[in-house]
Order: sequence, then structure tokens, then C-alpha cells
Amino acid sequence: MDPMPAKRPAGPFTPLDFQLVLLRRMADHNPDLVDDARRELGVSLADMREANRRWQAMLHAPRSRSAAHRYRSVLGTPESVTPRRIGDLACEALLWPVPLWPDLRFEVLALANGVVWNEWLVRAPGAAAPVLRTLDDLTPWSCTVDEAARAFAPARPLEGTAPTRWGLALTAPDASGVRRECAAEFTWGLLQRVAVSGRPG
Repeated sequence: MDPMPAKRPAGPFTPLDFQLVLLRRMADHNPDLVDDARRELGVSLADMREANRRWQAMLHAPRSRSAAHRYRSVLGTPESVTPRRIGDLACEALLWPVPLWPDLRFEVLALANGVVWNEWLVRAPGAAAPVLRTLDDLTPWSCTVDEAARAFAPARPLEGTAPTRWGLALTAPDASGVRRECAAEFTWGLLQRVAVSGRPG
């Protein structure tokens, strides 16, 4: 059981608070990993819940600023801003470091008017991608959506079960080499769990 740390004083919403928001969503699938990460950050369960409450309040505040502006105000100046085109959609890819996961970045794809088209964790530029060959490699927090999709192509997107969640239907070999159909679920772009159908793919 966690000790009873002193309650963190209220103040500006910080990058630390945002990491707690990411963890709060991931706790539904991997509470042990989240508890370890929370202790690494030196914060309590109550701190995590409070950070999530404040984040939700910002999201639903009347006359709130654009999502892109909200991320800048919380996370500071992006590490990089890169023009990106997705089909006919022109946007900017903004990247911020995430201390909990040094090899990842939080990516926001923002339109010129500040509307955010996508927001999730991606591999940092220059960081080595994980080696993904079998189902055994698909462990919690091991890879991002695009990494799993490339490793086990062709993967088919699945509708997420909640906001900030994504899914992929893919076929991957098990330890014996038999290819299995499975569904991978991601939160904020990071793998959380894989459900195997049992049927050979």
C-alpha cells in the first residue's frame, strides 16, 4: 500500500499532471504498470485522480481555447513542429517529450485553426523501434499503433472502446509459428493488451 504523501498543492496544470492523465486511462488495463510509473513520478493515487479531474474540467470548460493551444499551455513549446499532409488535409505535427517514456513523444496533429485531428504517443525521431515478430513481442507498453500496424501488415483499424483508445485487427504468429487472428488495444497510442481469437489466421 502507498504511504500517505503530502497532498500536492494546487497550481498550474503541468507536464507532470499530463503524464498522470495518460496513466489514468491506462490504469483500466494495466494497473500494476501504472502504479509502478506513478511511484516513479513520486505521486499518489489521489494526485492522479485529481489531475484527471482537472483535465476533464479543462476539456469541458465553456469558451475554452483550442485544443492545440491547450496542449501548448500545458506542455510548453513543442520539441518540434513539422508540416504534415494526410490526404487532402494539411496540418502540423507537434511533438513533446514524455519523461516517463524517453523513447516516445506525444504527437498532436493540429489544423491551422487549432483544431486537433489526432493526439497520441509515437516513437521519438531517431529512437530504435521495437522488434515485433510474434505475439510474445506484443507486451503492454511495448509499441505504438503505427509500429504494430507495420510489423503485422495488413492490419485493420478497429473502433476504440472509449475516447483516446484505438484498436487494430491483425494476424501474428504465436510461439509455435501458427498465425493467429487477434485484436490489439491501444490507449493514447500505446499498446495495452492483445486478445487472441484462437482461430489460425
